[in-house]
Amino acid sequence: MNVMRITLGLALSALLVACSDPQAPQQDAAVAATGADDMNPFFVESDLPYGMPHFDRIRDGHYMPAFQRGMAEHMAEIEAIANNPEAPTFENTIVAMERAGLMLNRVAAVFFNMTGAHTNDALNQIQGEVSPLLAAHADAINLNPTLFARVETLYQARDTLGLDAESLRLLERYRRNFIRAGAQLDETQKARMREINGELARLGAEYSNNSLAEVNADAVVVDSRDELAGLSDAQIQSYADEAESRGMPGHYVITLRNTTQQPVLASLSNRALRERIQRISEARGSHGGDYDNRQLVVDVLRLRDERAHLLGYPDHASYVLEVETAANPQAVNDMLGRLAPRAAANARREAADLQAVVDAQGGDFQVASWDWLYYTEILRQQRFNFDESQLRPYFELNNVLQNGVFFFAEKLYGLTFVEHPELPVYQEDVRAFEVFLDGQPIGLFLFDPYARSSKRGGAWMNEYVSQSGLMGSHAVVGNHLNIVKPPAGEPTLLTFDEVTTMFHEFGHAVHGLVSDSRYPTFAGTNVPRDFVEFPSQVHEMWATWPEVLANYAVHYQTGEPIPQDLLQRVMDSQLFNEGFATTEYLAAAIIDQRWHQTAADHLPDADHLMQTEADFLAAAGIAVDQVPPRYRTPYFSHIMGGYDAGYYAYIWSEVLDANTVQWFKENGGMTRANGDHFRETLLSRGGSRDAMELFRDFAGRDPRIEPLLERRGLN
Repeated sequence: MNVMRITLGLALSALLVACSDPQAPQQDAAVAATGADDMNPFFVESDLPYGMPHFDRIRDGHYMPAFQRGMAEHMAEIEAIANNPEAPTFENTIVAMERAGLMLNRVAAVFFNMTGAHTNDALNQIQGEVSPLLAAHADAINLNPTLFARVETLYQARDTLGLDAESLRLLERYRRNFIRAGAQLDETQKARMREINGELARLGAEYSNNSLAEVNADAVVVDSRDELAGLSDAQIQSYADEAESRGMPGHYVITLRNTTQQPVLASLSNRALRERIQRISEARGSHGGDYDNRQLVVDVLRLRDERAHLLGYPDHASYVLEVETAANPQAVNDMLGRLAPRAAANARREAADLQAVVDAQGGDFQVASWDWLYYTEILRQQRFNFDESQLRPYFELNNVLQNGVFFFAEKLYGLTFVEHPELPVYQEDVRAFEVFLDGQPIGLFLFDPYARSSKRGGAWMNEYVSQSGLMGSHAVVGNHLNIVKPPAGEPTLLTFDEVTTMFHEFGHAVHGLVSDSRYPTFAGTNVPRDFVEFPSQVHEMWATWPEVLANYAVHYQTGEPIPQDLLQRVMDSQLFNEGFATTEYLAAAIIDQRWHQTAADHLPDADHLMQTEADFLAAAGIAVDQVPPRYRTPYFSHIMGGYDAGYYAYIWSEVLDANTVQWFKENGGMTRANGDHFRETLLSRGGSRDAMELFRDFAGRDPRIEPLLERRGLN
């Protein structure tokens, strides 16, 4: 899960990477021709509730004029701050920067969210054009010596300014960010920093666009229905509809997810087709052609390494991890090194179990990666007497949302949700809900559940408006999933994994919605990357909490609750296939770390990129032939979109998550008192205090790794 958050000023470089749909908003001819100011909705604050963007008025032609004006206005504000003849104060320098760039923030928030959630060719082109401009804009701020001098003056006098703890932290954060951006470099070094940042912005946008284009281009075309044996009628019809939409009536088109393993393989009995899908999935971005990302990756890694050395760090991972809770690469390497051999051993045992199933059925082949999900479902049925098809009728999408997600949120936090279908959204399937805390309005929640060709893979949360006491704003957040939309008139029935993902992403949404920060820099999910996944992972526990599960797990046709014996079998199977899940994740996390701890002069050329990736896994003891990494380098969008040297964050955060689940169970479970404690001590605080201090405020102790080892079957 990727959290996308737009922050003003020093963090503008974070906007540079965000991951043709005929349904997408088209450029208004008048706006395209004239760029008329009075027609551009970004030039004024939205008059919709909570400042929600006017998606009904936004056209493609509005973005670039708004970016241009937004950058100009922001730069004028920054110049006024830097050249203020009055002596620097916290208010006229730090707070002034927090308030600056409002229009740029408005357009950037919408644009980069749309390039992930509902893009088109025009937006992709704009992204390629605007990303270097934004990088240069950020550099003009970060490398401004007069502005930095004001910040440095305040920092040196910080003990005499009478600042409260949050304000002092903000001052320290600004100074740190300036230095990490290169404010202390000489002019020659600053010039090179500008070149590097501009090139990284361009390459990042190209990588993102290539990845989405490749997913769409590599959709698997199937000629006959017989080849789709094992799939439900609804699945088959959805693939027929996709083929129809692509001008291929009578065929079936299986679209790909961003992950290496494709969910359809769990049900597809045709082994040859499974192999074809798997091989196409794994080859994305590395088989030549217009969308090959290998050279892009090498170029990005070299530039990141050069930038790290320019700033005085031994490698990019050291630069990134300095400001995370992990602090340094050695801490991350130690954790991954401790977990990887155990996970791989579990995966190999699971592979042997699957091979036994194949042999018992008379299969004359060795289990391969394209067999894993299929035979896992067979083995699950044998061991626990259920499969995913038995669960789906009890997990209807709207029921899970209303009577599962919203139900627990009210019980735990006092949150309630009122749908507003009259609010304009960017795509017809998106739903808007107003959110209340004990009856008091606190923001808007947008729910975007379905996969489409204009949407990047995966699941994530983002913000269109951040909460801030300084700005008087409440949060407008969105959850984005990639559930296959069923044919018209059919219910949306979820897998158990999709249910868990809904609860996970909603945890991010809660983190943003209940934020109670003064400054935008600290609002909501603006916390270290290896802490941001922690609250969302905690919220997965409520998907299987008995009271919650009983409220939403009912048959979509009869309303009958899920049978207790079936439910018990599901719970008994929680550690089933955990070796696979942990191994594919850790493999990706290790690839990320190895690339970002490798010096530029030791990087391979593009032709040897994939072999080097394989060498990394072998050296780490986690190379399991049947379990490829969850993401391979050419389609590893996380490490191009904000999780570079940071994909380890999921397992790092899970240590905190496992400890928190234990805390809830030991303290009475899903009670309002527990929810209020979690919200008040941790969720609402955002980044206004040190992350581990927040955890200790909540739990009353430091975290231990043992609960994670037990959960993952690694103890």
